[in-house]
Amino acid sequence: MKLSFATANPQKLIVAIPWLWLALFFVMPFIFILKISVSEPQLAMPPYQDWIREFEDGLLTITLNIGNYLLLLEDDLYVSALLGSATIAGISTLLCLLIGYPMAYAIALAPSHWRMPLLMLIILPFWTSFLLRVYAWIGILKDNGLLNQLLMSIGLIDQPLQILHTPVAVYIGVVYSYLPFLVLPLYATLVRLDNTLLEAAADLGARPLRQFMTVTLPQSVPGMVAGSMLVFIPVMGEFVIPDLLGGPDTLMVGKLMWTEFFNNKDWPVASSLAAVLLMLLIIPFVFMRHFEQRTAEEEK
Repeated sequence: MKLSFATANPQKLIVAIPWLWLALFFVMPFIFILKISVSEPQLAMPPYQDWIREFEDGLLTITLNIGNYLLLLEDDLYVSALLGSATIAGISTLLCLLIGYPMAYAIALAPSHWRMPLLMLIILPFWTSFLLRVYAWIGILKDNGLLNQLLMSIGLIDQPLQILHTPVAVYIGVVYSYLPFLVLPLYATLVRLDNTLLEAAADLGARPLRQFMTVTLPQSVPGMVAGSMLVFIPVMGEFVIPDLLGGPDTLMVGKLMWTEFFNNKDWPVASSLAAVLLMLLIIPFVFMRHFEQRTAEEEK
């Protein structure tokens, strides 16, 4: 009996690998989180009571506790955390877009021998630990930090500014940390633009600003959408930056989940909060996929 692997479809195998990866590291953990989210809390280890229990007579009972999800809607703390995370993520994404678009556009227009060094400057911070980079901002933004010393030395301020442990510090840390996630996909879109359209617009009398608004900007929308999603989605669940740079007024879902998991030992509520956050983040992802499909159909 001969075994032959030549008959296997390589395309199906290639497609099966990412689906297997998603099943192992996304679907299964999410199912486990959903299982905990409908459980009852208890003072034990693990700190939740399984909703499938077997009694001595061999009967199985299933008790689903949806009160954890109702608590998220009734308690203003959780609603404020979700709204606060969405606000910080939205404003941070807009700031990254305003700063990152000129950077990506300048790199795309630079001579070919300069593009790789400029991209390396964007990627270079990733060579350092994310936690160390956030800690470095503490030394820069604190009252006697480098920023206040610089501003006082040049005479712009008379006394140190309170920047650390404020929402401003959170925005600075988020924009600094996630700006490359927007610049790189946007650059990949801008560098592939058809320059003949700009030449045609110039021949028709369009000024450079009008060329940019009518030709370059519309063609770069896919990169803008992809980069914005890469910033917005992880910032929604950010924990390190608001915990180290933010103050008591900075309320985000990631920080609240950490408190519920480790301080309050309420895993069911924390799991329900994580499940709600994940389901909310699926919405912009579905929007991005719909936009990409519509763009591909229009190009055909």
